[in-house]
Amino acid sequence: MLTIVNDVSLDIAAGESVAIIGTSGAGKSTLLALLAGLDTPSSGRITLAGADLTSLDEDGRARLRAERVGFVFQSFHLVPSLTALENVMLPLELAGRRDAREGALDTLRRVGLEHRTGHYPRQLSGGEQQRVAIARAFVTRPAVLFADEPTGNLDTHTGDRIVSLLFDLNAQSNTTLVLVTHDRGVAGRCGRVLQMDSGELKQGLA
Repeated sequence: MLTIVNDVSLDIAAGESVAIIGTSGAGKSTLLALLAGLDTPSSGRITLAGADLTSLDEDGRARLRAERVGFVFQSFHLVPSLTALENVMLPLELAGRRDAREGALDTLRRVGLEHRTGHYPRQLSGGEQQRVAIARAFVTRPAVLFADEPTGNLDTHTGDRIVSLLFDLNAQSNTTLVLVTHDRGVAGRCGRVLQMDSGELKQGLA
């Protein structure tokens, strides 16, 4: 049996920003998926926003993610057949919110894309697509935001702007941020940096 994450014990406080760094294959993305309830551990316990993820079924975990969690991925994960506005409205509509359009428009304004609301992902640059993804992640005002290599598909200049936006929104929303990155400069902007190696959290770095 392949063990990807082994014997990890970790507490993250509400409002804290934590970066997880390490080489490719170290287990960073798997740890993030476990913390977010996208994967379930073969042993151990994970508590997210006061709920024990390991005691919930898939529907329960999905409901908790919809209510309390936001995601930003390296590859954007936008729905290609939906406009920028519709992509950001989606989590609000799934939650049954009647103010989905207003909430999505307001959040797109916060990321500087109020002039691109009717554009489809293929009509947007990589940086614009990631800003839409960030707006979608923040539109539900999540308790926890998970970001997996959010600048991995962007050039350095665009990536720097995206990171600044991510941290600005995080500070404004007082959201707990858990960020996976290989970029130590990005990691250094978090309040705490942890290093993964061969599936284990080896150390916390200042």
